[in-house]
Amino acid sequence: MSYRIAGIDVHKKMLAVVVSDVEVDGEYQFERVRYGSSPEHLRLLAEWLIAQQVEEVVMESTAQYWKPVWGALERYWKPNCREREGAGPMSGTLHLAQAQSNRGRRGRKKDFPDAERLVKRLVAKELTLSFVPDTEQRLWRTVTRRKYQLTRNHVRLQNQLEGLLEECHIKLSSLVSDLLGASARRMLKALAAGETNPAALAALADKNLRATQAQLCDALGACTELKPIYRRLLKMFLEELQLIDQQISQLDQELASLLSQHHDAVVHLAEIPGLGVDSAQQIIAEVGAGAATFPSAKQLSSWVGACPGDEESAEVSKSHRSPKGNRHMRRILNQTANAAAKSKGTIFEIVYRRLVSRLGHNQTIGAIAHRLCRLIWIILHRGVRYEERGPSVSAKSRRHRTNRMIRELRNLGYRVEPPRLYNLRGEFSTLRSRDATAPIE
Repeated sequence: MSYRIAGIDVHKKMLAVVVSDVEVDGEYQFERVRYGSSPEHLRLLAEWLIAQQVEEVVMESTAQYWKPVWGALERYWKPNCREREGAGPMSGTLHLAQAQSNRGRRGRKKDFPDAERLVKRLVAKELTLSFVPDTEQRLWRTVTRRKYQLTRNHVRLQNQLEGLLEECHIKLSSLVSDLLGASARRMLKALAAGETNPAALAALADKNLRATQAQLCDALGACTELKPIYRRLLKMFLEELQLIDQQISQLDQELASLLSQHHDAVVHLAEIPGLGVDSAQQIIAEVGAGAATFPSAKQLSSWVGACPGDEESAEVSKSHRSPKGNRHMRRILNQTANAAAKSKGTIFEIVYRRLVSRLGHNQTIGAIAHRLCRLIWIILHRGVRYEERGPSVSAKSRRHRTNRMIRELRNLGYRVEPPRLYNLRGEFSTLRSRDATAPIE
């Protein structure tokens, strides 16, 4: 029976497409054709693949240029292929191959041979295929990753602002814990507006600020001789930081709306020590609301790269270095593991103290991240809640954590009722799906 597979070598402006029948004995006989990468050409490519009765398509992950090709085939080719009479279980399957696994010999790189090699290595199971989520989850990823980029820009600008103040001999960052806090912002805005009196600037500080008025006047004393160009630069920094804050807040609301149907999963993950609402949303965007793509916790850990590697030769272990995996998930897990290790009264604090003397800090954090990854799979895949197995924590700390989580959820637009009771194991007994509805429109 004829079974045809197409290979696509993706470029920015053109596509090199080959089709071959993989059930025919002997050498592969490829049909070659070139297409452009414009929307109209991608639609014509889908129609041509349907006419050729192609069952599977494999393409190379070339930068971001594979995304419109994938989307067009997912929209025009995939549904028609699966609805065709006699379609098999693999009909309409799209594969995205990592570029390194399709690497050819040096000096032998050409467009059509690269596409042909994709088909041959797919049949021989020699390609490393990437996980591509569905359209909805890809949208979640776009929002969360954009938010992460804005957060990095915010930190970068804050560091540059501090450098500008040091250049101006304004030592405000030595007295306040947060340079962009309420008190510091008021003083910086007045400074950018042209205020030259240190006492007037110091009076804008909050009464609860630890620094005294005399200390603030001394730190802001250089404002009397500050050049106008520095004031204009300071104003630019503050305006750009305010714009980034507004965009991050808008993305928070967008993400809460997109994940409104998976509110229970967000709440369940946020209950894990070290995680919060923001981290839970990022995890769901990366692995899915139910982690259904990964049959086991081990496979999720391997895909994330949160497990030890296994490089062996002649029965001798060469290295246990972890694979690269998904860098976004590894970042979240490492941050979460550091926070969980510092959470008093949790099982992760006990694990950290038990392992750190033998493994050191970095490897211990990696071990905790591995445990967290497996725990995340259990919670998402089975729909269960987190149960603390460490020593009991105080009622005050439980109440503080509960109130913080409720405040974060309400800021995102969810309706959450405050909890009434706590059980002996420190679980949130009333913070459940029945207490929270979809985001407020």
